[in-house]
Amino acid sequence: MDMTTLQIDDLQFEVRRSARRRSLEITVDRGGELILSVPTDCPDERLQDFVRRKRMWVYQQLARKEATSAAVRPKEFVDGEGFAYLGRSYRLKLVPPGASTSAVKLVGGRFVMPSTFAPEGRTHLIRWYSDRARPWLAHQVKAYAARMEVDPTGVRVQDLGYRWGSCGKGDWLYFHWKTILLPAPIVEYVVVHEMSHLHEPHHTPAFWRRVERAMPDHERRRGWLESHGLEVEGL
Repeated sequence: MDMTTLQIDDLQFEVRRSARRRSLEITVDRGGELILSVPTDCPDERLQDFVRRKRMWVYQQLARKEATSAAVRPKEFVDGEGFAYLGRSYRLKLVPPGASTSAVKLVGGRFVMPSTFAPEGRTHLIRWYSDRARPWLAHQVKAYAARMEVDPTGVRVQDLGYRWGSCGKGDWLYFHWKTILLPAPIVEYVVVHEMSHLHEPHHTPAFWRRVERAMPDHERRRGWLESHGLEVEGL
């Protein structure tokens, strides 16, 4: 995959050329960056014409993303509130103090939390997510390690701000605890993305070739993440 940039008025696009693509597509990613995915042999004149015709649509999408981000409702720790886990939504059930010895449990398709823990519910649920994310992510890393010819030191889960993952010094892989809220195939993409950085630190064509070799449908998964990632950020 070859990558360049294209500037049209006040809009800057990252152009991604791929031999697998047959059409032109614009994507507004999680942080508001603009991605223009095109066939390898698409001439620059066609790119510019396509972007100019889609310019109003792009402005609308940027406005919608900004409004969606601003409108994300923080979760309330009350009966019936929904919380995501590996792409599914589970309702919260508050139980009387003493009914459970754990701050958070997933039982019978519901999150169960003693009512006395509800005031600090976010802290307890993040801890629960993190505890489950570590072994789940480590299993995915192990599954891809031989195929990708890497040997990561280990997996760490923490709050990474706006990043889903990162590759740190000493070949450690870091993942946001929120990754475990995403559907499993999308989490796998995040894993493969970060593992590819063990070979290629930057998003060069060589980097994307490694991602594609390990996960041929990575563009579809990344597209889902760019379009729906904000939806899991209301906790």
